[in-house]
Amino acid sequence: MKTIAQISENHLCCGCGVCSYLDPQQIQMVDDLDQGRRPLMQGPPQMTDAHRQAVNACPGQSLAHDSAGQEEVIQELLPNWGPVLEIWQGHATDSQIRFAGSSGGVATALAAFAIEQMGFAGALHIAARSDRPIFNETVFSTSRDQLLERTGSRYSPASPCDKLHWIEEATAPCVFIGKPCDVAATFKARKVRPKLDQNLGLTIGIFCAGTPTTRGTLETLKAMGIDDPDSVKSLRYRGNGWPGNFTAEVQGENGSIETKEISYQDSWGKTLQKHRQWRCYICPDHTGEFADIAVGDPWHNPPDGETPGRSLVVVRSQRGKAFLEAAVQAGVVTLERSEPKAIELAQPYLRDGRKILWPRLMTLRVMGAYAPSFTGFNLFRDWMQNTSLLEKLHSIVSTAKRVISKRLYRGRPVTPTKTET
Repeated sequence: MKTIAQISENHLCCGCGVCSYLDPQQIQMVDDLDQGRRPLMQGPPQMTDAHRQAVNACPGQSLAHDSAGQEEVIQELLPNWGPVLEIWQGHATDSQIRFAGSSGGVATALAAFAIEQMGFAGALHIAARSDRPIFNETVFSTSRDQLLERTGSRYSPASPCDKLHWIEEATAPCVFIGKPCDVAATFKARKVRPKLDQNLGLTIGIFCAGTPTTRGTLETLKAMGIDDPDSVKSLRYRGNGWPGNFTAEVQGENGSIETKEISYQDSWGKTLQKHRQWRCYICPDHTGEFADIAVGDPWHNPPDGETPGRSLVVVRSQRGKAFLEAAVQAGVVTLERSEPKAIELAQPYLRDGRKILWPRLMTLRVMGAYAPSFTGFNLFRDWMQNTSLLEKLHSIVSTAKRVISKRLYRGRPVTPTKTET
């Protein structure tokens, strides 16, 4: 596809925002309640150099692994998990960060270490939007206190790449924290923006099973008896324990604040995951394969609600390895080395989704819908060797049903929410 509008309208947009960073004159990111963060064209697309760069950097339409340097990675993990140098488990040594983080607080601890001890200018990431916490916004944290205030996963649309120019304009290296697609977009963008490449001191990818739309958040609030989203003054999806609760602070008619919460299992398991955007169902990278360091939940050691948080830490580059070693030596994270099998034990559902990705892509194309291009992900061999005949048939039939039910063969324009400011 030749334009960002075509990518978005044909259900391939991830919502990362890299297109608005590379072509800000033509593209503005907006919130679409039923699709997610989406690029809104400011008039008919003009095929400028900036727009071509935006299209080429889009992770929604294509991703490719470079084979260079792959001899130094753990070979048994490479075909199905991407480049992995080391795997660790542990947590932030700082008890406040460990408690507030969604699992063990490692991502926050590493960002704080970069700022406080390594001379980094700050960390680019997302947080609840200050005026309407049911939405997200991109922020640039420059202190531990700011990171701590903004910690915790956000199971809703976010576009951290729309503010990559903040990293370009910084006077020192910066940390970028985002979902795997956000990190992949940054990885592609740095190839055409030398100043961005120079100032990206570390990229941290957060494991992701898919991004629910804002509609998912609204439906979760309704399940809690909250019908007016404007009454929500604070919203956390996780954290303050492992895995933590979906927690909303709601202002009543008399001005008083009431806290309501439901479990992570009820919020994600019963509502949010049902509202994931389509592109997430055909994603090969749920574990930050283009990041320096990736962080997720070690679900094979399940929390009981009272368990202190723990993180699974995947080192994916030499830069990430050197940085993590420095953080361990400084005592900001407490880690134990894990065997390669730990990642599959910890995230079996992410592995299962990747095994059936190749037939999903083929079914889309056969039925006249658009599918992204993936290079170096071992998808066909994985499907042939690691799925049963029944799984093979089910992957094709289920995708065909979704093409029809979601009308993926038809384009869908962006519909900005009326609350967009």
